[in-house]
Amino acid sequence: MNGAGNDFVLIDNRKQSIRLSRPQVAALCDRHRGVGADGVILLVPPSSDKADWAWEFYNSDGSSGEMCGNGARCFARFVERQIGVNGDFSFQTEAGLIKAAFQGKCVTVSLTAPVGLRLNEQVPLPSGRQTIHSLNTGVPHAVLFVPDADQAMVRELGAEIRRHAHFAPKGTNVNFVQVLGPNHVRVRTFERGVEGETLACGTGVTASALISARIHKFVSPVQVQVQGGDQLEVSFRENNGDFAEVRLTGPAEFVFDGKMEI
Repeated sequence: MNGAGNDFVLIDNRKQSIRLSRPQVAALCDRHRGVGADGVILLVPPSSDKADWAWEFYNSDGSSGEMCGNGARCFARFVERQIGVNGDFSFQTEAGLIKAAFQGKCVTVSLTAPVGLRLNEQVPLPSGRQTIHSLNTGVPHAVLFVPDADQAMVRELGAEIRRHAHFAPKGTNVNFVQVLGPNHVRVRTFERGVEGETLACGTGVTASALISARIHKFVSPVQVQVQGGDQLEVSFRENNGDFAEVRLTGPAEFVFDGKMEI
C-alpha cells in the first residue's frame, strides 16, 4: 500500500503465527531484492480492551517504530478491507491509541497529543548554525524553514541533523519546510529508520504544520504538499497554548497483493 507515496508492506497477523526478524523486515523492504517499502506493518490483536486492534510497525532498516502517520492511514484502510470494519475504530501503537475514520478515498487518523515543543533553537553544524524547531508527534521531528524546498540539501543536512548530539540518544526525523502561502506549506522529510528522503511522512507533515502555526500564525486546517506530489491536511485545536485534537487526512491506496518466501 501507499499513503501519499510513503509505501508499506502490510501483513495480517491476527493469528500471531508470523515472527519477523530485523533482517527479514529489511529484506522485505529492499527495493532490489524484496518487495520494496518504507516500512512493514503487521495487524495483531490488541493487548487491552481500550483498542479494537493493534499494529507492529517496523522501519525499512528493520528497527521498530513508535508511530507513522501515513502508515496509520494505510493500516486503517487495510483493516477495513481485511476485516470488513464498518465505521470508525481505534488501534494501539507504541506512541499510544490512534483513532481512524473514513471519508471517501481519504482516511483521517486522530493522532496522540504532541509533546516536547521547542522553538528557535540554534544548533551548531559543520555548515554553520541552523535555527531548528522540534516537536514529537508520535516520533521526534526537527523542522527547518527554507526559502525553496527544491534547493534544500535534504540528504546531506538531514543526515547531519538526524544523528546530531542535540537530539541524542534516539536522533530525530528532519523536515525542510517551505511556506507557499497562508496555511499552506511544502515539506520534504529525511526519515530516521529509512535513513533517507521519503515521498511523504505523515508525522513529519503534522509536526511541520503545527510548528508553522506557532512560527507563522497558521490556523487550522493546514494544507501540506509532500514530495510525492500529494496534498495532506492537518487539523488541530489550540487549548491553553497546547495542541489538541490533531488529525491527519490523506489518501491510502492498495498497490498489489502477493506472497513472498522469507
